[in-house]
Amino acid sequence: MTGEDKITNYFAKQSKLNQARFPIGIGDDMAMVADTEKGILITTDMLLAGVHFDLTRTSIEQVGYKAMAASLSDCAAMATIPICAVVSVALGSNMNSDDLKELHAGIVKAGDSFGCSLVGGDITSWNDRFAITVTMLSEPADCSPVRRDTAKVGDFICVTGTLGGSILGKHLEFTPRVKEALAITAIVDVNSMMDITDGLTKDLNRICNASSVCAVIEQDAIPLSQAAHQQAHPIDAALNDGEDFELLFTLSPENYETLEANWNLPLEITAIGQIESGNGVYIKNQFGEKKQAIIKGFDHIEK
Repeated sequence: MTGEDKITNYFAKQSKLNQARFPIGIGDDMAMVADTEKGILITTDMLLAGVHFDLTRTSIEQVGYKAMAASLSDCAAMATIPICAVVSVALGSNMNSDDLKELHAGIVKAGDSFGCSLVGGDITSWNDRFAITVTMLSEPADCSPVRRDTAKVGDFICVTGTLGGSILGKHLEFTPRVKEALAITAIVDVNSMMDITDGLTKDLNRICNASSVCAVIEQDAIPLSQAAHQQAHPIDAALNDGEDFELLFTLSPENYETLEANWNLPLEITAIGQIESGNGVYIKNQFGEKKQAIIKGFDHIEK
Protein backbone atom coordinates (compact mmCIF):
# COMPACT_ATOMS: atom_id res chain seq x y z
CA MET A 1 0.00 0.00 0.00
CA THR A 2 1.42 3.38 -1.04
CA GLY A 3 1.81 6.28 1.34
CA GLU A 4 -1.18 8.05 -0.23
CA ASP A 5 -3.31 4.93 0.13
CA LYS A 6 -2.23 4.59 3.73
CA ILE A 7 -3.26 8.10 4.65
CA THR A 8 -6.52 7.74 2.72
CA ASN A 9 -7.22 4.54 4.61
CA TYR A 10 -6.44 6.37 7.85
CA PHE A 11 -8.97 9.09 6.96
CA ALA A 12 -11.58 6.45 6.13
CA LYS A 13 -11.09 4.78 9.51
CA GLN A 14 -11.52 8.13 11.26
CA SER A 15 -14.72 8.80 9.34
CA LYS A 16 -18.13 8.40 10.97
CA LEU A 17 -20.38 8.87 7.97
CA ASN A 18 -24.10 8.26 7.86
CA GLN A 19 -24.12 5.52 5.23
CA ALA A 20 -27.74 6.12 4.24
CA ARG A 21 -26.90 9.69 3.30
CA PHE A 22 -23.37 9.09 2.00
CA PRO A 23 -23.43 5.63 0.39
CA ILE A 24 -19.99 6.25 -1.15
CA GLY A 25 -17.47 8.05 1.04
CA ILE A 26 -13.71 8.37 1.43
CA GLY A 27 -11.60 6.08 -0.75
CA ASP A 28 -13.37 5.93 -4.12
CA ASP A 29 -13.04 8.13 -7.23
CA MET A 30 -16.17 10.06 -6.27
CA ALA A 31 -18.27 10.50 -3.18
CA MET A 32 -22.02 10.06 -3.49
CA VAL A 33 -24.60 12.14 -1.66
CA ALA A 34 -28.16 10.78 -1.48
CA ASP A 35 -30.55 13.08 -3.35
CA THR A 36 -32.69 15.63 -1.49
CA GLU A 37 -35.95 17.35 -2.37
CA LYS A 38 -34.63 20.81 -1.49
CA GLY A 39 -31.65 20.89 -3.82
CA ILE A 40 -27.91 21.13 -3.16
CA LEU A 41 -25.60 24.18 -3.10
CA ILE A 42 -21.85 23.90 -3.69
CA THR A 43 -18.90 26.20 -2.94
CA THR A 44 -15.14 25.86 -3.30
CA ASP A 45 -12.24 27.83 -1.81
CA MET A 46 -8.48 27.54 -2.27
CA LEU A 47 -6.07 28.73 0.42
CA LEU A 48 -2.43 29.26 -0.42
CA ALA A 49 0.65 29.43 1.80
CA GLY A 50 2.07 32.94 1.81
CA VAL A 51 -1.30 34.46 0.91
CA HIS A 52 -3.92 33.13 3.33
CA PHE A 53 -1.57 31.89 6.04
CA ASP A 54 2.09 31.94 7.05
CA LEU A 55 3.41 28.49 7.93
CA THR A 56 6.25 30.01 9.96
CA ARG A 57 3.62 31.34 12.39
CA THR A 58 0.65 29.05 11.76
CA SER A 59 0.21 25.37 12.61
CA ILE A 60 -0.95 22.90 9.97
CA GLU A 61 -4.00 22.17 12.11
CA GLN A 62 -4.93 25.87 12.09
CA VAL A 63 -4.66 25.86 8.30
CA GLY A 64 -7.04 22.89 8.09
CA TYR A 65 -9.49 24.59 10.42
CA LYS A 66 -9.38 27.88 8.47
CA ALA A 67 -9.85 26.19 5.11
CA MET A 68 -12.94 24.31 6.26
CA ALA A 69 -14.32 27.23 8.26
CA ALA A 70 -14.02 29.57 5.26
CA SER A 71 -16.31 27.33 3.23
CA LEU A 72 -18.68 26.99 6.17
CA SER A 73 -18.80 30.77 6.22
CA ASP A 74 -19.94 30.65 2.58
CA CYS A 75 -22.83 28.46 3.70
CA ALA A 76 -23.65 31.01 6.39
CA ALA A 77 -23.52 33.80 3.82
CA MET A 78 -26.56 32.32 2.06
CA ALA A 79 -28.23 30.93 5.20
CA THR A 80 -27.84 27.33 4.09
CA ILE A 81 -27.16 24.17 6.04
CA PRO A 82 -23.71 22.56 5.50
CA ILE A 83 -23.76 18.91 4.46
CA CYS A 84 -20.29 17.68 3.52
CA ALA A 85 -16.98 18.63 1.92
CA VAL A 86 -14.13 17.19 -0.14
CA VAL A 87 -10.63 18.58 0.31
CA SER A 88 -7.69 18.63 -2.13
CA VAL A 89 -4.15 19.48 -1.07
CA ALA A 90 -0.91 20.24 -2.90
CA LEU A 91 1.89 19.34 -0.51
CA GLY A 92 5.14 21.26 -0.37
CA SER A 93 8.40 19.32 -0.66
CA ASN A 94 9.00 19.16 3.11
CA MET A 95 5.55 17.88 4.09
CA ASN A 96 4.63 14.32 5.02
CA SER A 97 1.84 12.10 6.34
CA ASP A 98 2.19 13.49 9.87
CA ASP A 99 1.44 16.94 8.47
CA LEU A 100 -1.60 15.48 6.70
CA LYS A 101 -2.88 13.98 9.92
CA GLU A 102 -2.54 17.35 11.63
CA LEU A 103 -4.29 19.05 8.70
CA HIS A 104 -7.07 16.44 8.86
CA ALA A 105 -7.58 17.15 12.57
CA GLY A 106 -8.17 20.85 11.86
CA ILE A 107 -10.55 20.12 9.00
CA VAL A 108 -12.59 17.70 11.09
CA LYS A 109 -12.64 20.07 14.08
CA ALA A 110 -14.27 22.80 12.00
CA GLY A 111 -16.66 20.47 10.19
CA ASP A 112 -17.84 18.58 13.26
CA SER A 113 -18.95 21.83 14.90
CA PHE A 114 -21.60 22.22 12.18
CA GLY A 115 -22.40 18.63 11.26
CA CYS A 116 -20.39 18.92 8.04
CA SER A 117 -18.64 15.65 7.19
CA LEU A 118 -15.37 15.22 5.29
CA VAL A 119 -16.25 12.64 2.62
CA GLY A 120 -13.19 12.58 0.35
CA GLY A 121 -10.56 14.54 -1.55
CA ASP A 122 -7.22 14.33 -3.35
CA ILE A 123 -3.53 14.54 -2.45
CA THR A 124 -0.73 15.76 -4.74
CA SER A 125 2.78 17.07 -4.11
CA TRP A 126 5.20 19.43 -5.81
CA ASN A 127 8.24 21.61 -5.11
CA ASP A 128 6.35 24.79 -4.43
CA ARG A 129 4.08 26.27 -1.78
CA PHE A 130 1.41 24.33 0.08
CA ALA A 131 -2.19 24.78 -1.11
CA ILE A 132 -5.52 23.44 0.11
CA THR A 133 -8.91 23.51 -1.61
CA VAL A 134 -12.23 22.78 0.09
CA THR A 135 -15.35 22.02 -1.93
CA MET A 136 -18.50 22.00 0.17
CA LEU A 137 -22.14 21.07 -0.32
CA SER A 138 -25.03 22.63 1.55
CA GLU A 139 -28.81 22.58 1.39
CA PRO A 140 -31.42 25.30 1.81
CA ALA A 141 -32.94 25.84 5.24
CA ASP A 142 -36.60 26.82 5.65
CA CYS A 143 -36.05 29.92 3.53
CA SER A 144 -34.62 30.26 0.03
CA PRO A 145 -30.85 30.83 -0.08
CA VAL A 146 -30.16 34.53 0.49
CA ARG A 147 -28.44 36.21 -2.45
CA ARG A 148 -26.30 39.32 -2.97
CA ASP A 149 -28.37 40.85 -5.76
CA THR A 150 -31.62 41.48 -3.89
CA ALA A 151 -30.86 44.44 -1.59
CA LYS A 152 -33.64 47.06 -1.68
CA VAL A 153 -33.66 50.84 -1.34
CA GLY A 154 -34.52 51.68 2.27
CA ASP A 155 -32.97 48.52 3.71
CA PHE A 156 -30.93 48.76 6.89
CA ILE A 157 -27.36 47.47 6.51
CA CYS A 158 -26.36 45.17 9.38
CA VAL A 159 -23.35 43.18 10.54
CA THR A 160 -22.81 40.54 13.16
CA GLY A 161 -20.05 40.77 15.75
CA THR A 162 -17.19 43.24 15.52
CA LEU A 163 -14.89 44.21 12.67
CA GLY A 164 -11.23 44.92 12.01
CA GLY A 165 -7.78 43.69 12.98
CA SER A 166 -8.33 40.07 11.97
CA ILE A 167 -4.60 39.66 11.28
CA LEU A 168 -4.03 39.53 15.05
CA GLY A 169 -5.65 36.09 15.16
CA LYS A 170 -9.29 36.11 14.11
CA HIS A 171 -8.40 35.15 10.53
CA LEU A 172 -7.33 31.76 11.88
CA GLU A 173 -9.70 31.23 14.80
CA PHE A 174 -13.04 32.63 13.63
CA THR A 175 -16.38 30.91 14.09
CA PRO A 176 -18.46 30.64 10.90
CA ARG A 177 -21.81 32.35 11.52
CA VAL A 178 -23.91 29.42 10.31
CA LYS A 179 -26.00 29.28 13.49
CA GLU A 180 -26.62 33.01 13.45
CA ALA A 181 -27.56 33.10 9.75
CA LEU A 182 -30.12 30.36 10.23
CA ALA A 183 -31.49 32.09 13.35
CA ILE A 184 -31.79 35.46 11.60
CA THR A 185 -33.64 34.04 8.60
CA ALA A 186 -35.94 32.05 10.88
CA ILE A 187 -37.08 35.32 12.50
CA VAL A 188 -37.33 37.69 9.51
CA ASP A 189 -36.96 37.91 5.74
CA VAL A 190 -33.48 39.10 4.79
CA ASN A 191 -33.18 40.80 1.42
CA SER A 192 -29.46 40.27 0.78
CA MET A 193 -26.51 38.75 2.60
CA MET A 194 -22.88 37.68 2.30
CA ASP A 195 -19.92 37.14 4.59
CA ILE A 196 -17.15 39.69 5.06
CA THR A 197 -13.98 38.18 3.64
CA ASP A 198 -12.30 40.97 1.65
CA GLY A 199 -13.28 43.94 3.79
CA LEU A 200 -16.55 45.71 4.66
CA THR A 201 -16.36 48.33 1.90
CA LYS A 202 -15.30 45.86 -0.79
CA ASP A 203 -17.94 43.27 0.10
CA LEU A 204 -20.71 45.84 0.61
CA ASN A 205 -19.80 47.27 -2.78
CA ARG A 206 -20.38 43.80 -4.23
CA ILE A 207 -23.91 43.83 -2.84
CA CYS A 208 -24.43 47.32 -4.25
CA ASN A 209 -23.15 46.37 -7.70
CA ALA A 210 -25.20 43.18 -7.79
CA SER A 211 -28.36 44.95 -6.59
CA SER A 212 -27.86 48.25 -8.50
CA VAL A 213 -28.09 50.31 -5.31
CA CYS A 214 -25.98 52.62 -3.12
CA ALA A 215 -24.91 52.08 0.50
CA VAL A 216 -24.32 54.75 3.15
CA ILE A 217 -22.41 53.64 6.24
CA GLU A 218 -22.61 55.58 9.51
CA GLN A 219 -18.97 55.66 10.62
CA ASP A 220 -19.77 55.90 14.33
CA ALA A 221 -22.09 52.88 14.13
CA ILE A 222 -19.41 50.44 12.97
CA PRO A 223 -18.71 47.93 15.79
CA LEU A 224 -14.91 47.93 16.22
CA SER A 225 -13.13 44.87 17.57
CA GLN A 226 -10.48 45.09 20.27
CA ALA A 227 -7.97 44.10 17.60
CA ALA A 228 -9.09 47.04 15.43
CA HIS A 229 -8.38 49.41 18.32
CA GLN A 230 -4.80 48.10 18.33
CA GLN A 231 -4.28 49.25 14.73
CA ALA A 232 -2.99 52.68 13.78
CA HIS A 233 -6.33 53.55 12.15
CA PRO A 234 -9.17 51.53 13.77
CA ILE A 235 -11.93 52.71 11.42
CA ASP A 236 -9.84 51.95 8.35
CA ALA A 237 -9.10 48.51 9.79
CA ALA A 238 -12.82 47.80 10.23
CA LEU A 239 -13.61 49.03 6.73
CA ASN A 240 -10.83 47.32 4.82
CA ASP A 241 -8.92 44.61 6.70
CA GLY A 242 -11.09 41.68 5.62
CA GLU A 243 -11.26 38.11 6.90
CA ASP A 244 -13.67 39.07 9.67
CA PHE A 245 -16.00 36.28 8.46
CA GLU A 246 -18.97 38.12 9.95
CA LEU A 247 -22.35 38.37 8.23
CA LEU A 248 -23.19 41.46 6.20
CA PHE A 249 -26.89 41.69 5.38
CA THR A 250 -29.72 44.05 4.50
CA LEU A 251 -33.38 43.99 5.50
CA SER A 252 -36.33 46.36 5.76
CA PRO A 253 -36.50 48.75 8.77
CA GLU A 254 -39.63 46.92 9.93
CA ASN A 255 -37.90 43.56 9.83
CA TYR A 256 -34.90 45.04 11.63
CA GLU A 257 -37.18 46.09 14.49
CA THR A 258 -38.64 42.59 14.61
CA LEU A 259 -35.20 41.01 14.57
CA GLU A 260 -33.93 43.34 17.31
CA ALA A 261 -36.95 42.54 19.50
CA ASN A 262 -36.62 38.77 19.06
CA TRP A 263 -32.85 38.25 18.88
CA ASN A 264 -31.63 36.14 21.81
CA LEU A 265 -28.24 34.79 20.68
CA PRO A 266 -25.08 36.15 22.36
CA LEU A 267 -23.56 37.59 19.17
CA GLU A 268 -24.56 41.20 18.65
CA ILE A 269 -26.20 42.51 15.49
CA THR A 270 -25.55 46.16 14.59
CA ALA A 271 -27.27 48.39 12.03
CA ILE A 272 -24.47 50.42 10.42
CA GLY A 273 -26.23 52.25 7.59
CA GLN A 274 -28.88 52.18 4.91
CA ILE A 275 -29.35 51.27 1.26
CA GLU A 276 -30.21 54.19 -1.04
CA SER A 277 -30.76 54.64 -4.76
CA GLY A 278 -27.65 55.22 -6.82
CA ASN A 279 -24.39 53.31 -6.81
CA GLY A 280 -21.24 52.94 -4.73
CA VAL A 281 -20.48 52.97 -1.00
CA TYR A 282 -20.39 56.17 1.07
CA ILE A 283 -19.20 56.89 4.61
CA LYS A 284 -20.99 59.47 6.78
CA ASN A 285 -18.98 60.91 9.68
CA GLN A 286 -20.19 62.23 13.04
CA PHE A 287 -20.88 65.64 11.51
CA GLY A 288 -23.18 64.20 8.85
CA GLU A 289 -20.63 64.74 6.10
CA LYS A 290 -20.80 62.04 3.42
CA LYS A 291 -18.03 61.02 1.07
CA GLN A 292 -17.51 58.08 -1.22
CA ALA A 293 -15.51 55.24 0.26
CA ILE A 294 -12.21 54.24 -1.27
CA ILE A 295 -12.68 50.56 -2.00
CA LYS A 296 -9.67 48.71 -0.66
CA GLY A 297 -9.36 45.15 0.62
CA PHE A 298 -7.34 42.28 -0.86
CA ASP A 299 -7.67 41.43 -4.55
CA HIS A 300 -6.09 38.27 -6.00
CA ILE A 301 -6.05 39.65 -9.56
CA GLU A 302 -5.22 43.34 -9.15
CA LYS A 303 -2.20 43.77 -6.88
